[in-house]
Amino acid sequence: MRKKKVRLEKLTVEDYAAGGKSLGRVEGKVVFIEGAVPGDVVDVQLGKNKKDWAEGRVERFHSYSKDRVDPFCEHFGTCGGCKWQMLPYEKQLEYKQQEVEQQLRRIGKVEIPAVLPIIGCKDTRYYRNKLEFTASNRRYLSAAEIKSGAEILPENALGFHVPRLFDKVIDIQNCHLMAEPTNLIKNTIRAYAAANQLEYYDIREHRGFLRTLLIRVLTTGEVMVNLVFGREDKKARIALLDHLLARVPGITTLLYTINAKFNDSLHDQEPIVYFGKGYAVEQLEDFQFKISPKSFFQTNTRQGERLYQITRDFAELTGKETVYDLYCGTGSIGIFVSRKAAKVIGVEVIEDAIADAKENAALNNIKHAAFFAGDVIDICDNSFFSTHGRPDVIITDPPRAGMHEKLVQKILEIGAPTVVYVSCNPSTQARDLGLLDAGYMVTKVQPVDMFPHTHHIENVVQLKKRNYV
Repeated sequence: MRKKKVRLEKLTVEDYAAGGKSLGRVEGKVVFIEGAVPGDVVDVQLGKNKKDWAEGRVERFHSYSKDRVDPFCEHFGTCGGCKWQMLPYEKQLEYKQQEVEQQLRRIGKVEIPAVLPIIGCKDTRYYRNKLEFTASNRRYLSAAEIKSGAEILPENALGFHVPRLFDKVIDIQNCHLMAEPTNLIKNTIRAYAAANQLEYYDIREHRGFLRTLLIRVLTTGEVMVNLVFGREDKKARIALLDHLLARVPGITTLLYTINAKFNDSLHDQEPIVYFGKGYAVEQLEDFQFKISPKSFFQTNTRQGERLYQITRDFAELTGKETVYDLYCGTGSIGIFVSRKAAKVIGVEVIEDAIADAKENAALNNIKHAAFFAGDVIDICDNSFFSTHGRPDVIITDPPRAGMHEKLVQKILEIGAPTVVYVSCNPSTQARDLGLLDAGYMVTKVQPVDMFPHTHHIENVVQLKKRNYV
């Protein structure tokens, strides 16, 4: 028997909650609300209703918060990319600062110093250097289109997936996340595909020609494009790629990939160079970084530079230290701090990333950095330390899931005097800080906003070994 749906009426939204949601209260019960901001008065349709808490979506607005501003994007409310456009940027920063402080105290349960004021972005639009668009034969229909009752035949779309709907794609004409020629590239492909009746991918049936589009627009002026096809059609592929190069002369590297798998991941695929050198070069300060089609690189170049400067400052290097860069990826942090270190040792499980790290070290003429593929837990033994030295500083920049508990224990065992923890997820960072508390105390906390108009937040924490403080 289905439970009766519960609707809460005229609920005042009181505060921000983590993950982009807000909250209100009903008779002491906390209600997490999606689609509202503090100050709104709303009706909420509950999706979950537990004893002490509930969560739901806004069904109706009775009044709007005085803090609201008009969203700048025509796709706001449908596209899940920039959910906080209705909040002034100053308010976004306030709530992100609040989230870091609450997560570290509530989850980490460790003593922390006063959190430094969050560092916001100078540019709150066109700040990304990478976007991925999906080509689909299942265009998402808006609520207004559905309610109209008009017959709408299946249409193609080139844009972003609708949140929680894997097979529906919003047709994006103009995206404000990345500078031109991003929209020109996307719209040129769309127009050509329509004129030449190119088949868009069907994610349910796993067939079709046009599949995904990856674009990088870098501060160096380089533009790298990787067009992914669901099958090979040499004549159609060459015609489209030549048309794109003719219409968008700013492209410096054009690649294509034939991906016939059931998923869009390209980690096991080989992009093929059609035009240009096959990679792009980005710059942080005066360091250059080679970015291959499958490389990970900070997607906000200017704010990434600021993030690395804070990391370097927190490392407190004098030129004598051995620095271990864990989860080093393509070596960007280790290389960035290298001039103030005696030696840099980078460790990363992904072998392709280590190959890129070695190339980036050579590109910047850094001879005192070495990079190793493998798990830190396995690599960093006594033999490794006798060869490369024990670390004076450990920098760790894990993925959103945070560090494996075994790695936390390894860091405690190594006992470097200073640890700098760079995180894209304060909640998992807080969990790890709680474990590191056995041997380290938190001495500095610096939030950094990398992604305006989203709830995502980076945070840098400095830790000192207790018997060194």
